[in-house]
Amino acid sequence: MTAQLQDRGAPVDPDRRPAVSRRQAWRSRLYRWDLKGSPYLYIFPFFGLFAVFGLFPLVYTAVISTTAWSPRKPGSEDVSVGLDNYGKLLADDNFHNALINTFGIGIVSTVPQLLLALGIAHLLNYKLRGRLFLRMGVLVPYITSVAAVALIFNQIFARDFGLLNWFLQPFVENPIDWRAEKWASWLAVSAMVTWHWTGYNALIYLAAMQTIPYELYESASIDGASRWQQFWHITIPSLRPTIIFTVIVSTIGALQLFAEPFLFDTTRNNNGGPQREFQTVVLYLYQQFWTNGRYGYGAAIAWTLFLVTVVIALVNFLLVRRIRSADD
Repeated sequence: MTAQLQDRGAPVDPDRRPAVSRRQAWRSRLYRWDLKGSPYLYIFPFFGLFAVFGLFPLVYTAVISTTAWSPRKPGSEDVSVGLDNYGKLLADDNFHNALINTFGIGIVSTVPQLLLALGIAHLLNYKLRGRLFLRMGVLVPYITSVAAVALIFNQIFARDFGLLNWFLQPFVENPIDWRAEKWASWLAVSAMVTWHWTGYNALIYLAAMQTIPYELYESASIDGASRWQQFWHITIPSLRPTIIFTVIVSTIGALQLFAEPFLFDTTRNNNGGPQREFQTVVLYLYQQFWTNGRYGYGAAIAWTLFLVTVVIALVNFLLVRRIRSADD
């Protein structure tokens, strides 16, 4: 008995105890490093790519916008002009025209696009025969190449042999020149944008509609609410966050509109029509940067468009916050 007590009170082997404690301390240190450092490692690829392909070009464009750089003038990349490019831009009538065209085409294309998408999503939400095929079909315009779409719409909106002018022949005296009239060109470009993006937004609305509890519609139907009343008082309020999201994304996309007016233009000098009827800001930027070789001026246009986009995004954010506070 005395021997057992002495064994219990005997000290631990000094060669074994430090090894165990060091191993535990090292594991504990690794755990703390993993706990604190893993989140940063997970997000590092995104921020690394953003720094290389987003932040650096943004800063470099800002630097170029303060120069008179033009490939036609050797050594001009080192000539600093300060904010002169921005001053010229504010007094540039062509830039003002491009800005008006951008907002005009954006409004004419975004509003019908989102309304059509909402209606199509509402119809596809019903239990229809072949609804899977129909849901896949609305995405076909989105996955179709913009160049292929432009070829078709160029034939539809041709002045002399266009399909639309042939259809409108009994109702108009002269064929409509869809590229030489401002409102006509806006409608033509907006038709291309609407056809391309309506199905995409419809699927977003459809996914949001399927999260609405079906019991709400059953209760409303028992209370005597019509389909229209159910849509207006149940579907629309439930889709409000999704609608706000699509409005913001579509607005930003409209400000960056380039492919449709570029491919619809037949002047071959990126004027956006004979008198710049549908030249957007990005198309004007492309003309100044690549066609005219005014790198500094084109960079100033890019940064001005970026600031305009930020302002509009902030306005949308304030409106969204006010709508949410009103709901609460």
